[in-house]
Amino acid sequence: MHALTHDDLLGLERYARERDEFRGRAMAHKRARTVHLGAHLTLLFEDRLTVQYQVQEMLRIERIFEPGAIAEELAAYNPLIPDGHNLKATLLIEYPDVEERRRALQRLRDIEHHIALQVADHAQVSAIADEDLPRSNDSKTSAVHFLRFELDPAMIAAWRAGAAVTLRATLPAHRVETQLDAAQQRALVADFD
Repeated sequence: MHALTHDDLLGLERYARERDEFRGRAMAHKRARTVHLGAHLTLLFEDRLTVQYQVQEMLRIERIFEPGAIAEELAAYNPLIPDGHNLKATLLIEYPDVEERRRALQRLRDIEHHIALQVADHAQVSAIADEDLPRSNDSKTSAVHFLRFELDPAMIAAWRAGAAVTLRATLPAHRVETQLDAAQQRALVADFD
């Protein structure tokens, strides 16, 4: 997938007119790209459209229209777009109760380094987490992390052929796994083009 450029973005006025339609399309697109890993971990697999939506919303909220500031937003978000041999995801740790979330973020410290993906019987691939900056400290993890899963050509070929794909959390304090459904597998296989 190609990185977004300034030419791919809608100006603030045009985006205001088209926002409802664009937002609806982005939300529908995200549904098949969202994987719940147990009750409290959600992975949103990013691609060009999800990143474009995020950039457009940031530009709108911050009223950014100057080329230099737009370039800064693109530089911040473009690394979330897959490169053709990997998947990139935002990991959200979700607990609605503030106190429960505080305790969970302590218990789940380093969870971002314990998320893995496996295609059929190929070797498990551990996520590479938070390449831009660390989001955990000695006492707790963050509620949001950015992950990258690197797949080799054999894994990608197996995925394309319909092999089962499993996501798992391997942290001893929180072990859980889920198999991607057919819609999720179809949505994510496009990231390898």
